[in-house]
Amino acid sequence: MNTPLLTTRRLVLRKFTENDIEALYNILSDKTVNTFLPWFPLKNRAEAQAFFETRYAAAYAKPQAYAYAICLKKDDIPIGYLKVDMDDSHDLGYGLLKEFWHQGIATEAGRAVVAQVKKDGLPYITATHDRNNPRSGAVMRQLGMQYQYSYEEQWQPKNYPVIFRLYQLNFDKYDNRVFKKYWDTSAVHFIEADP
Repeated sequence: MNTPLLTTRRLVLRKFTENDIEALYNILSDKTVNTFLPWFPLKNRAEAQAFFETRYAAAYAKPQAYAYAICLKKDDIPIGYLKVDMDDSHDLGYGLLKEFWHQGIATEAGRAVVAQVKKDGLPYITATHDRNNPRSGAVMRQLGMQYQYSYEEQWQPKNYPVIFRLYQLNFDKYDNRVFKKYWDTSAVHFIEADP
C-alpha cells in the first residue's frame, strides 16, 4: 500500500501533489518552522518544486511509502507534513506551520499514521528530536513511543553538533528491541535520567 489516504476528526492525510507546491513552500520556507528541520529553509518555489520531486514524487514511485501532507478537512490545503522512512530506521518525522502549533494536530496525524504502519506490518518506528526542542519529544510520548538514548551528531547540511534523543515504538513481539545504529555510530552517546 503506497501512502493510503487517512482521515481523522479534523484532518485529511494524503499524498502531496503538484498542486501543493505553494503550500509546501509556505511550510518549508518559514525560518521558525525550519529551526529543527534537517534542511535549510526553501528560498523560492523552484526549490519547493525540486523538494516535491525528490522527496515526495520519488517516494510515491516506490511500492511502500508513508509521506503525507497534513491538511485540515475544511479546505484540504497542506499545513504540514508527516512521514515514516522506509529504511531500517523507520524514522517518523513531522513539521507544521507555526500558526497550527499547540493544537494537538501533529499528535492527531501521528496517531493515524502509527495505526496504519502497524496495520501494514512495520515491526517498529523510531523518531528523534533535538533536545532543545522538547515539545517534539512530547508528541513522540503521546504516540506511545519510549525514550531509548541520546547521541551527538554533526547535523547535516546545517553542520553543527546536536544532541538528539531517540524514541522508539515496537509493534511486534520484540518488545525490548532498540534501534542501535545511532548509538553505535556516535562517539558521544548516553542515557538521560529524565529526558
